Amino acid sequence: MTHTHNQQIAELFRAMADLLATQRANPYRVRAYRRAADSLLALEDDVATVAQRGGLEDIEGVGKDLAQKILEFLETGTIRAYEELKTPLPPEVKDWSKLPGLSDSLVTYLYFRLGIRTVADLKQLIESHLLRTLPGFSGSETALLEAIQKLDETI
Repeated sequence: MTHTHNQQIAELFRAMADLLATQRANPYRVRAYRRAADSLLALEDDVATVAQRGGLEDIEGVGKDLAQKILEFLETGTIRAYEELKTPLPPEVKDWSKLPGLSDSLVTYLYFRLGIRTVADLKQLIESHLLRTLPGFSGSETALLEAIQKLDETI
């Protein structure tokens, strides 16, 4: 029998894993969220009952960090880290994925992990030839710079 809290937290943990994967976070961290979600769904008891008796870290795949997130959910109905993760990209940054060689996941990675926030930052990254070293870049630096130049001209 799946309990409501278990289902809700498992769904949040899976969503967090998906968002982290999109941002190219540490794959072990992504797997940890997925493993904890599976364990919560397989749990015989409601996770709130397990928390009351102090047994969260006894759940397979749930360590101190995830136990704190479960407690936060039980107390507040949400997990702050999830809310922060699902912060969308600004529309002007999201539009970068339309540029040649840039995908949604690469743009997300550039923004959240590398701190590339402006077209000028993006140009600098391309001109430094570091963009070509990133997995997921599938285009030509020249074509990308030309597309950015056209974008600048229309603004």
